[in-house]
Amino acid sequence: MRKWSFNYRLFFKKNMTGLLILAIFGLSAVSWDRGLLMKSIALSEIMPGGEISLSLIKEIYAAEKEHNVIVNTNGEKDEASKKNDNEEKADKEKADVEETKDSGSEPKHEDYGTLFVMSEAEKADYSNLDYLKKNVYIVDSSTGVLDGELNGEKFLNEDFSIDTDTDGPKILIFHTHSHEGFADSDMSAGADEGIVGVGERLKDILETEYGIETMHCTESFDYVDSKMTTTGAYERMEPVIRQILDENPSIEIAIDLHRDGVADDTRLVTEIDGKSTAQIMFFNGLCRVYENGVLVPAAGLDNANLEENLAFSFAMKYAGDKMFPGLVRRNYLKAYRYSLHMLPKSLLVEVGAQTNTKEEALNAMEPLAEILVAVINKNT
Repeated sequence: MRKWSFNYRLFFKKNMTGLLILAIFGLSAVSWDRGLLMKSIALSEIMPGGEISLSLIKEIYAAEKEHNVIVNTNGEKDEASKKNDNEEKADKEKADVEETKDSGSEPKHEDYGTLFVMSEAEKADYSNLDYLKKNVYIVDSSTGVLDGELNGEKFLNEDFSIDTDTDGPKILIFHTHSHEGFADSDMSAGADEGIVGVGERLKDILETEYGIETMHCTESFDYVDSKMTTTGAYERMEPVIRQILDENPSIEIAIDLHRDGVADDTRLVTEIDGKSTAQIMFFNGLCRVYENGVLVPAAGLDNANLEENLAFSFAMKYAGDKMFPGLVRRNYLKAYRYSLHMLPKSLLVEVGAQTNTKEEALNAMEPLAEILVAVINKNT
C-alpha cells in the first residue's frame, strides 16, 4: 500500500494567488479587522485561481469599513436615545411623585373654581325647563319633572366638597350589574374584562393621580344560581353597600358604574387627547311614575337625597361639557330609585355601551376622574 504524503507542490500551485495576497496584506488586515482577514482566507479557498485580485480585496475592505461605521453610529445613537429616554422617564416619574405628595385630593391641573361661575345668559338658560330638556336632560316617558325641580344655578350653588382631614376611604365604586361587558370583552375570563375592570381603572386614577382613597366593591349582584339575571339586582345590592357604608363612615361619594345598552349600529365614542373614548352618561331616578296618565310616587321607593343627587349629576354634566366637549351625553331621568338613595353625593354612571371596546371604556376613566375632582373642589 502506498503511503499518503502531503503534496506541497500541488498545494502551492492551487493556492498561489491567495497566498500572495495574504502575504502582502496579512499584517495590515489583522490591524484593521481580524474578521476581514478570516474572510479573505475563506475567499481564497472558494474563488477560482485568478479571479481574486487586489482591487477585489480593496472593495471588500471599503464595504466592510462603511458597514461598520453605519452599525457603530446607529449603536451610539440608540444608546444615546435610550439614555435620554431613561433620564426623561426618571424626571417625569419624580415629578409625578412630587405632584401626588403635594396635591393630596386637589385637582392635578388647575383651580377649577371659575369653571362653575355662570354667566347671566347661562343662569337664564339653565333655569328654563324647555332649554334643559333639549340640552341637558332626557326625560323618560315613564316619569315626569315637577315645576322648579331642575334649576342649574341652584344646583351649582351646592357644596360637593369632601372631608380631607379624616382618614379612611372617601369614594366607593360598585356595580349593581357587574357582568356588563364590551364588544371585545371575554367575560368567560372574569368580570375584570367588563365594567368591573373599568371601575378598577377609575379607582387607580383617583388614588394615584389625585390622592383620594377609594374603595371598589367587586361583588356580583346580577348572578344567581350560576345564571346571570338583572332582576332583583338592586335589592341584592343594597344590604351589601349599606354594610360597607356603615363600616366606613368616611365614604361620602358612591358611584354605581354601569355600561349602557344601545342599538347594535350605535357607537357612543368621542376623541380625547388623541384616544378613542367611550361617551358617558349620568342617570337619575325620580322616584315617581305615570299611572293612568297621573304622575305618582313610586311605591316604596322614596329618596330623601333626590335633590342632592340631581344637583350632583348636573354639576358633573356642566363641568364635563366645559372640560371635555362631546364626552358627556345628556343626563337621563327615569322613574324608580335605583342605587342613588344611600348617600347625597351618589352617581349612577353609564360608560359607553355594548358596542364600545373595553379600551374605549378604560380611556373614559381619566376624564371622568378629572370631572369628579373638579366638582369636589369647586368650593375650595
